[in-house]
Amino acid sequence: MTPAEEFEHLRPLLFSIAYRILGSVSEAEDAVQETWLRYEASPTRAASPKAFLSATVSRIAIDVLRSARVRREAYVGQWFPEPLLTDPYEDPARAAELADSLSMAALLLLERLSPLERAVFVLREVFGFGFGDVASAVGRSEAACRQLAVRARRHMDAGRARFAADRRERAELAERFFDAFREGDFDGLRALLAADVRMVGDSGGKAPQWGESLFGAEKVARLVTAIVGPFLRIGGVVETREVNGQPGAILRDRDGKVVNTLALDILDGRVQTIRAVLNPDKLTHLGPVANAWAVVRETNRARRR
Repeated sequence: MTPAEEFEHLRPLLFSIAYRILGSVSEAEDAVQETWLRYEASPTRAASPKAFLSATVSRIAIDVLRSARVRREAYVGQWFPEPLLTDPYEDPARAAELADSLSMAALLLLERLSPLERAVFVLREVFGFGFGDVASAVGRSEAACRQLAVRARRHMDAGRARFAADRRERAELAERFFDAFREGDFDGLRALLAADVRMVGDSGGKAPQWGESLFGAEKVARLVTAIVGPFLRIGGVVETREVNGQPGAILRDRDGKVVNTLALDILDGRVQTIRAVLNPDKLTHLGPVANAWAVVRETNRARRR
């Protein structure tokens, strides 16, 4: 294969590595493009294009993450990763690790790690790279990488829920949830929510919040039933989709523009967390973005009729 063909063959893997390190679709795409420029400019052919390109995109992503962490500390409100609908990289042998590492919950746990720990965890635990390749990618010794991997795994394991939902059970519960969601069925929603359910949004100060962080089945069910009915009456659409490998939805206005995304954490037969991304800067890769302020104003007018 030509260098360009080798790169295109590996592009899905490179994006998937960069996205998990960065939690940003746009930054991951930029990191992949910069990787190509460096690969194209290299005067020699790599013995292993996969190892070379994976190391290059990881180093670029680590550098970007270091500067991004400063911006995230000053971020207005709760920071969530940019929602991803489809992971371009598929590997049946590591399907479980890939799906688990893509969830909003896992990416938020990764935010607690240092950039080096995060990169080592992603390369080793998610994509199964040997420690030699991991060491080359992050510029540390194999022994140091083993220590980084142990620390990262300890942090990740401590933050994970103890019992993951069966994928089919999770899909069935999510279908019932969104049926009740569209119908404004208060009792139906409340029955599917954990008693201590959280509904949290990321607007970045650039979009309205349909309620700040809410806790408890009663409050969350009441807010949803108060808003979704009027939203649908003004032509809004709730489009169920997988969001970061989890059950979720895209809410669109009457023109099909994206208002926000929702992602559900489901455990022990209940919805534990609902995460909404409303920041328009994080939605542009999904298509044209709605004026959420205008949508909320119209929804509120419909509520009062």
